[in-house]
Amino acid sequence: GNFELRQAAAEGGAAPGFEEPVEFEGRTIRVVRGDYGALMARVADNLDKAAAVAANDEQKAMLAKYSASFRGGSVEDHIEGSRHWIRDKGPSVESYIGFIESYRDPLGVRGEWEGFVAVVNREMSAKFATLVEAAPALLPKLPWGPAYEKDVFQRPDFTSLEVVAFGSSGIPAGINIPNYDVVRQGEGFKNVSLGNVLSARDLKERVTFIHDDDQEAFRSTLVPSFEVQVGLHELLGHGSGKLFRRNEDGTTNFDAALINPETGAPVASCYAPGQTYDAAFPVISSSLEECRAECVGVYLCVDKDVLKIFGHEGDEGDRIVYVNWLSMARAGLMALLFYSPETKKHGQAHMQARFAILRVMIEAGVAEIVNAERAAGGGAGGAGEGKHDDEPELGVYVKVHEDRIRTAGVAAVGAFLRKIQTYKATADYAAAKALYDRYTTVPDDMLPLRDLVVRCRKPRPFFVQPHTMLVDGGDDVALREFEPSAEGVVASFAARYPATDDELEGLWRKDFAAIRA
Repeated sequence: GNFELRQAAAEGGAAPGFEEPVEFEGRTIRVVRGDYGALMARVADNLDKAAAVAANDEQKAMLAKYSASFRGGSVEDHIEGSRHWIRDKGPSVESYIGFIESYRDPLGVRGEWEGFVAVVNREMSAKFATLVEAAPALLPKLPWGPAYEKDVFQRPDFTSLEVVAFGSSGIPAGINIPNYDVVRQGEGFKNVSLGNVLSARDLKERVTFIHDDDQEAFRSTLVPSFEVQVGLHELLGHGSGKLFRRNEDGTTNFDAALINPETGAPVASCYAPGQTYDAAFPVISSSLEECRAECVGVYLCVDKDVLKIFGHEGDEGDRIVYVNWLSMARAGLMALLFYSPETKKHGQAHMQARFAILRVMIEAGVAEIVNAERAAGGGAGGAGEGKHDDEPELGVYVKVHEDRIRTAGVAAVGAFLRKIQTYKATADYAAAKALYDRYTTVPDDMLPLRDLVVRCRKPRPFFVQPHTMLVDGGDDVALREFEPSAEGVVASFAARYPATDDELEGLWRKDFAAIRA
């Protein structure tokens, strides 16, 4: 049979460099441009209009390259636009757009379309700027030697933003982009913390699987502890670590005698010329990297210098550490919501990462699921006597031993983190997959816990974004908000797309015969 590999672009025809069909395993494959062509043309047209009112030359060049990428389909143009984006330091209004994250692709390759516009929170950004200044002193505290760290720390922009609009299937709490290793390793990146996403939590109600003794501290401290976690996760998590490469001429960017700390022998593998991290670590790349970044957050949040940067000292700092570890452990338990016993797969990259960290904490004796056996023995929907039905979650809760965090906890997370970084640096997919499978496989004795988590889950909160709109076509701007409910989501979409879109319908009809059930 014949297949088309489609490239999103306003322009049609064969993709440059792929003018002729390719034969592969008895199949003919054509690489063609023009997927979502009408929509990509609209995006490019509006980026051209935005360039006319850009604040500086970097923004103009950035927007021009994005427009060129979306018209012609060139990834290189988007990479070049991203270079201009990271050089645009400290703008009051921040934005990024393109096919960015690959979390939703089962193979972890295809990027999902997203774009955001946000304004800077100057007060919180000042704290992040201090964290950036401290980064050269904090990076050596990570559990790998200097040879496994980037040769030069490229000081990134790290800002706290208040989102005006974020077009994507999900709104993250923080971003570390661009994702292109060719830019990140040599030129840098930007860190973004989305402040009004972090704070958009309803913490008035009781939190499931948290003991009554911890409820008040958990609810009152969760947001500031999460700010610390996100800051460390983005800057020193995603922003750290070297990738060992072999160049076209056979030279490498690491010493041939360098020792692999996990084997005790010289480094025996690295990335081939042009090979990316995502290509070297199929399927697990996104989740493994999120796990690495989350580990950096819980590992470094105990550091008093870090806590001081965020304004937390003494007992308050200790409470931040405790709640951050407790929150991570609970998130690992809640990750079972996204696990399918039938396929034995996790459905969300971040949650799979948090489940792995919970397993590390339990193994180290720093965390435990108290009364876990009750999940199998009773309760509503269970098979037992139901004698614990009057207790929240059957009396099952996550416990973190606070006195073990800075000892056994830090040691265990550090050892796990060192393994992940070593395998990532050396492109050792086999070792990384074996490690990750070990900690993300849900054992049979935890499946009743999954059933309990599913039974006790609360309705997922809605992110319902407001719209900014021009009043009567003039220069005045109005903000229209919607209720945080399913009805509000529908109303929000109806307000944003109030009329039939002939071009969008045309795209649907084009592929209808191929995709209908």
